[in-house]
Amino acid sequence: MRLPIAIEDNERDFDDWRWQSRHATTDLMGLEKALRLTDDERRGAERALAGGFPIAITPYYLSLIDPDDPACPIRLQVVPSAREGIEVPGDLRDPLGEESHEVAPELVQRYPDRALLLASDRCAVYCRFCTRSRMVGDGGGARSLKKLTPALDYLKAHPEIRDVIVSGGDPMVMGTNRLRAILMALAEIPHLNTVRLATRAPVTIPQRVTEELVDAIKDAHPAIFVMTHFNHPKEITDASRLACRRLVNAGLPVMNQSVLLRGVNDQAEILETLFRGLVGLKVRPYYLLQADPVRGTGHLRTPLSVGVRIMERLQGRMSGIALPKFIVDTPHGRGKVPVGPKTIVSHEDGRTQLLTFRGEIVEYVDPPTTSHPGEA
Repeated sequence: MRLPIAIEDNERDFDDWRWQSRHATTDLMGLEKALRLTDDERRGAERALAGGFPIAITPYYLSLIDPDDPACPIRLQVVPSAREGIEVPGDLRDPLGEESHEVAPELVQRYPDRALLLASDRCAVYCRFCTRSRMVGDGGGARSLKKLTPALDYLKAHPEIRDVIVSGGDPMVMGTNRLRAILMALAEIPHLNTVRLATRAPVTIPQRVTEELVDAIKDAHPAIFVMTHFNHPKEITDASRLACRRLVNAGLPVMNQSVLLRGVNDQAEILETLFRGLVGLKVRPYYLLQADPVRGTGHLRTPLSVGVRIMERLQGRMSGIALPKFIVDTPHGRGKVPVGPKTIVSHEDGRTQLLTFRGEIVEYVDPPTTSHPGEA
């Protein structure tokens, strides 16, 4: 792995996740040392440092960036652009309507049976397309159990909620004991069937996924799913493989949610390589998400038709376990909608014409509406 010039002398500390956190690049000087910045990137960094969405890139994730290529798919995800100051039609400060669906401090409920617990506002790396750029990195850090008490009380009082997503920020970069305490508090709520731990740590700071951390969380709740976030094949490295292997070998199911991003992964061949690589790690490609219309991210978003065309290319050419759903999380918190190629050509009198991935039209005939043919 290529190490940035600024950290070559500290290679012996590279596998320490705390060292990774402490030595994250957070300013223009650090970016200038590691990368040959364009004028657009330099203006973007200056804007971010003047009160915009903050910068943080771990030494590990920085080492994946091509220092000479402004179109590097890793670089596009984390290095600011001056275009973040441009708003386009459809941009929203809170695209998923989380503030309007907040039912208790740090708790969002957009669906009848599940809720989102915001356990921290900190991430190891700040992705420029972040849905919660309005609040991530804004102060406060990891939430204590005391601060989360109103949210936990709400969950206890609403047995219709069966699933909680612990997110933020990135809860996995919290202290181990603090994260375990939150998960154990959720385990004490009997109607919570599942807990999903949303994290990009296996991608941006895989050193954090230590055996100690995995041991601490694997039995904190009987049904924990790890929801991670690989966007490009370059993110599958020896370090991220080890992180995923530790989670999977501990019995923790790992699911991946990729965000479709312009210039990063908006080609079928790139996503095919990514999804096949993830399946090889026993990480299930779960969602391909249309990028949320966060204010200032228009330069990173694709037209919806791009995702539909990619799914059309991949359908039938990849195993079902490697093929995620293409999802639009609709604005204002109206919920997720699966989107895909048009496969129903016509439907009439119990006969449906379907379009296969080969472009063939095949007719499917519905069974009789009565229990037996000829029954009165």
